[in-house]
Amino acid sequence: MIRIPFAQLEQTFTKVLLQLNFPEKRAALCAHIFAANSRDGVHSHGLNRFPVFVQYVKDGLVRPDAEPALLEKNGCLETWTGNLGPGMYNATVCMQRAIELAKENGIGCVTIQNTNHWMRGGTYGWQAANAGCIGICFTNAIAGMPAWGGITPALGNNPLVIAVPRPQGHVVLDMAMSQFSYGKMQEHELKKEVLPVVGGYDDNGRLTTDPAVIRHNKRALPIGFWKGSGLAMVLDVLLVALSGGRSTAQITADKKEFGVSQCFISLYKPDLHAALIEAILQYTRNGASAVAGGRISYPGENTLRNRLQSEQEGVAVNEEMWAQVQGMVV
Repeated sequence: MIRIPFAQLEQTFTKVLLQLNFPEKRAALCAHIFAANSRDGVHSHGLNRFPVFVQYVKDGLVRPDAEPALLEKNGCLETWTGNLGPGMYNATVCMQRAIELAKENGIGCVTIQNTNHWMRGGTYGWQAANAGCIGICFTNAIAGMPAWGGITPALGNNPLVIAVPRPQGHVVLDMAMSQFSYGKMQEHELKKEVLPVVGGYDDNGRLTTDPAVIRHNKRALPIGFWKGSGLAMVLDVLLVALSGGRSTAQITADKKEFGVSQCFISLYKPDLHAALIEAILQYTRNGASAVAGGRISYPGENTLRNRLQSEQEGVAVNEEMWAQVQGMVV
């Protein structure tokens, strides 16, 4: 790994996106999200994902200038179509609309069909929290793990995000439905590392820590075993019910992950009882560590720690991936 300035990373992404005919403001937004993901330590949905995103644009699966549009409104619940536009742009627009609805009514919910990968889901949790709102969002995805009791990949690794604003640093949970996201497994594979705990099954049905095997056979281990399997399925059902969009089965049939469905919920309440939240965090963090010198962190705390380090020392990037992206600039 090497470290480079955040601004350099962001500018390089912007140049590539402009070459792909992204409108200027949209190129800047998407580039910022990619760079911010790497800055915050989520390399799997920052620099490491950028070449895949570029290829999807070239293949016509992501349309640079497509605008999301409102399809249906039912009180505080709205349904949109993404028209296969860039997932990060569509997600930002939808969460902003959910925030606006919440500021007016206390709650806002925006679902979107026919959109694309949003990269790091936590981005939109942070967006809501920065606006003083609770944010909840989730998406479906191409099949990446079997349903519990099966061996054929049938469930999306459907991320769930819950964010609560906090002056000292927002609480932001961003979790996939498998023990490790495929992006995180890619990180370990690039570093030629095994996973710290078992993350899926090998071809013989034995639990394994080899990320390459799991990424190949798509037999990732769901969180909580059958509980994670059930949650992944219910999120897919909920998304299709609300948005009328494509399910994991339909997405998987196309062999590539595009045209997904997403949901963005925002809750606004002027008084979120900050003192009570602090008491919960203090109680949890003051517990005894399982290892000497270990630290117990709340969701989002490590993100802030990585962000600060990146701002001081530069963003950590994989040299090979960085060279690949730099080579895209004409």
